[in-house]
Amino acid sequence: MTIQTKPIELYYWPTPNGWKISIMLEELGVPYDLKLVNIGKGEQFEPSFLKIAPNNRMPAIVDPEGPGGAPLSVFESGAILQYLGRKFGKFYPQDERKRVAVEEWLFWQVGGLGPMAGQAHHFRQYAPEKIEYGINRYTNEVNRLYGVMNRRLEGRDFLADEYSIADMASFGWVVPHANQGQDLDDFPNLKRWFETISARPAVQRGRDLGKEARRNLADDKEAQKVLFGQRAL
Repeated sequence: MTIQTKPIELYYWPTPNGWKISIMLEELGVPYDLKLVNIGKGEQFEPSFLKIAPNNRMPAIVDPEGPGGAPLSVFESGAILQYLGRKFGKFYPQDERKRVAVEEWLFWQVGGLGPMAGQAHHFRQYAPEKIEYGINRYTNEVNRLYGVMNRRLEGRDFLADEYSIADMASFGWVVPHANQGQDLDDFPNLKRWFETISARPAVQRGRDLGKEARRNLADDKEAQKVLFGQRAL
């Protein structure tokens, strides 16, 4: 395993996407420096952050010991997980068949579970008008995706052959299942998986990172304007 001598800079806020990377770094046990990006105050739009994450979204990392020893910045949570998995040789198998299985479920999360759960959160919690069509559309789609996970996890412990970045990516989006209108008792295999992942000490540390800084956005109208009123810069 690669030895990291200089801390990786983690640009982070405690959200499901942020948890992916904090959990991965905790699982790897490599040094990192926490750089909180308060998305409710618009810190993701600061020019210094946009140089690292041009999509003005966290998480992002800067590895001072990137390829060839030169610093490397990486944005997009899936790309960060893959980079860290390749660099440190853990949670992202080298065997091609096993790697493909991890990538299938990683991209499934990035392209499906995360966006759909995020929309369910928005329409169920934050939308100024409770639009029944939007609530039903995204609540039902998250329910379908939970069903996909539940079938995949029948008779198996993890989404791929072993615990991997695919599990880390999906876990954070199942944490707020109640806010998505879902009951884990309806998905016994998923519930078992969720409890197994939740019990990992590194996962608990990753979830706790920065939790004192997070606040409930449900009643914070100014933060909602920042988060949900974004247009081209």
